[in-house]
Amino acid sequence: MKKICESLVKLNKLNQKIVLLIIIQNQSKMQIQGQIVDIENRRIYAGEITVESGKITSIIEKKHEVQNYIMPGFIDAHIHIESSMLVPSEFAKIAVLHGTVATISDPHEIANVLGSAGVYYMIENSKKAPLKFHFGAPSCVPATTFETAGATIDSDGIKELMASPDIYYLAEMMNYPGVLFDDAEVLKKIQWAKYFNKPVDGHAPGLRGEAAKKYISAGITTDHECFSFEEAEEKLSLGMKIIIREGSAAKNFEALIDLLPENYENMMFCSDDKHPDDLILSHIDSLCARAVAKGIDVFKILQVACVNPVNHYKMNVGLLKENDAADFIVVEDLTNFKVKQTYINGELVAKNGESFVKHIPYKTPNNFNITSKEISDFTISGSASKIRVIEALEGQLITNEIHHRPLIVDGKIVSDTENDILKMAVVNRYENTKPAIAFIKNFGLKKGAIASSVAHDCHNIVVVGTSDEEICNAVNLIIKNTGGVCAVNGSENKMLPLPVAGIMSDKNGWETGKLYQEIDAMAKELGSHLKAPFMTLSFMALLVIPDLKLSDKGLFSGNSFSFVDLEVA
Repeated sequence: MKKICESLVKLNKLNQKIVLLIIIQNQSKMQIQGQIVDIENRRIYAGEITVESGKITSIIEKKHEVQNYIMPGFIDAHIHIESSMLVPSEFAKIAVLHGTVATISDPHEIANVLGSAGVYYMIENSKKAPLKFHFGAPSCVPATTFETAGATIDSDGIKELMASPDIYYLAEMMNYPGVLFDDAEVLKKIQWAKYFNKPVDGHAPGLRGEAAKKYISAGITTDHECFSFEEAEEKLSLGMKIIIREGSAAKNFEALIDLLPENYENMMFCSDDKHPDDLILSHIDSLCARAVAKGIDVFKILQVACVNPVNHYKMNVGLLKENDAADFIVVEDLTNFKVKQTYINGELVAKNGESFVKHIPYKTPNNFNITSKEISDFTISGSASKIRVIEALEGQLITNEIHHRPLIVDGKIVSDTENDILKMAVVNRYENTKPAIAFIKNFGLKKGAIASSVAHDCHNIVVVGTSDEEICNAVNLIIKNTGGVCAVNGSENKMLPLPVAGIMSDKNGWETGKLYQEIDAMAKELGSHLKAPFMTLSFMALLVIPDLKLSDKGLFSGNSFSFVDLEVA
């Protein structure tokens, strides 16, 4: 380099530029050796990859002693980035540590708060990070007409989004009744996806038989909501691609993984919703390790984890071929998939547990328009002998409707901690209205309350507590911070503020994860025995998943798709 610099002094300015360009080009070229994992041809061989200017220019067989494996990066085939409570650029910092190079991201959560502006916010922020986010156009904003959202995206809005090169698909069509009953607005949204030649994602838990056939025939190509082997098998036979989901709350891996050996060409992996503490621990890498532990062929597993999403969604992601973008990972073995290095567009973005994704300043848009509540807002009178109770289920988004004798004190129905029948409320965050009240089983709290403004789909405030006072305190803490998750018990409280649209943090992933773990631990100290109490809580207002849920407008049956009374006649 010293001789080069001395020579540069002797050259004129034009020649200096030429020589400097050559030096820069040489610095952008790199060669990496390892055991090349060729998924398409089902072989592994010692080789060397040459990368220049972000592209793979050659892959050759070459003898060497390097034992690490070089393979395509992992892809999460369906995720709501917002559920990590991190903006995309912060999500990327952690995801690359697990070898994730790209995602299929549905910005449905922020769209329900801010509309199309929220979608564009996610796209803008994601472009500041190396990880390749592929966003969809949210098809159901609001998800139903039975709840209050912060915005609406109609078929004209879908047309505008689908025309964008930054939008890759129509995101989960949760309004399957609209498809089945030929709702004109729903069908227009699907038609716009077809017009722009972009796939349509499904969302139809439990849909079987003729109803499933009609839903799929409308042009819907995937489903990540299957919770039984038989349901997924039937949908596969009807031509649908099935995405195996393992998130923080909904866990369907064990139920569906035995379908993979025979159906690997039509399956993918996803997390759907991943809270920050779980993301720190694992991502798609862990699903591959679990599948290998079951004795499934590693090439089939890697096709599901790395290849199928790229082909289905026409993703801008390399698959370890010449002339592809240099998106690949180096792993220690093909058993545990411990990630040594992650490359995206030829850039080393993670190495041995250290992320090189930089922090980038970002905006914090929000949409919180309510004032604090009174304890009396959460009282409910009654004399019924039986009430409907939401039964939350560990590891599932579905719930059951059960009937139980209420605990009545001074003419008021109150939380019954002895029988684990706790009061629940949903508070409209967009306008001042009276909270909706219901009761729920399996949260297990013996004291205090927990609350969150991460509440799918509309992200109103959802709260469960042991007394009206504790419930009110938790809700007011969320309102004061214009969004977040909290646990309260008398004068003690823990709070994770989420100022970005009321659903995402303005802190980095590790700090957010630490705060979340502390609040999660407090919820369990208050008595909750759920593995992920806040993730479970966030789905108790999700009306499109059967059966009994609560919106800001009242108690709702997903089976009949109608409101129901609290009291059982």
